[in-house]
Amino acid sequence: MGEEVLDPLSEARKAIAPGEKVCGNCMLWRPQQQDARGRWVGPCRLQPGRGDLPPTAAPCERYLARGSKVPTAAPPEPSRRSRTLAAPTIRRGANTFSRQEQPDVEIGDLLDMTRNELIEIIREALGEGDAPALANKWEGGSVVLKPGNPELQSREIPIDTLFRKVVSIRDRLRVLEAKINAHAKMTDAEKVELQSYITKCYGSLTTFNVLFRDKDDHFVGEKSSA
Repeated sequence: MGEEVLDPLSEARKAIAPGEKVCGNCMLWRPQQQDARGRWVGPCRLQPGRGDLPPTAAPCERYLARGSKVPTAAPPEPSRRSRTLAAPTIRRGANTFSRQEQPDVEIGDLLDMTRNELIEIIREALGEGDAPALANKWEGGSVVLKPGNPELQSREIPIDTLFRKVVSIRDRLRVLEAKINAHAKMTDAEKVELQSYITKCYGSLTTFNVLFRDKDDHFVGEKSSA
């Protein structure tokens, strides 16, 4: 009776050859949903502005084959050079997160992204690193979207799929928060204003805190002064 839960990445890659140089074989691409034709599509982690891409889409110059090594040095450019930075502090409500200070290098023209930021994106795309855990009671569960009209068909979504999307939103908000904190040309007043919008986004997402196993991973919105 239960519908088999398929792995989107495995299903998407069935349409392409293992060594074929296409987005589906790039570690920066991840399938997120099926289009009207039933194909799995998803965004590029470095170029989300391209929209949802099918696995057979032609890759760009930033293609990184799955299983390949992360670049360890910047491409040879006279205007680029290594640098050592203290990574930005990410503030979320009353909690503060700080990455360990370590040597960092710029990676060519990857949207002003440093090597360590690229590594974090790749680890997230591969499901590695310190990903938050789903609460045990939801494992193997599903969310049913039931229309008000009984003649229309319901849709069932695996909870772990919903959880991954929620975590992805959280991580992108944190990256945005870090970039705002580290922005050299913004005034403190402008940073505070943008931070307030992000905090309100966290507040809107507190509904999904029930999915997280650990309370430290919860969304934290504005706190009452009372």
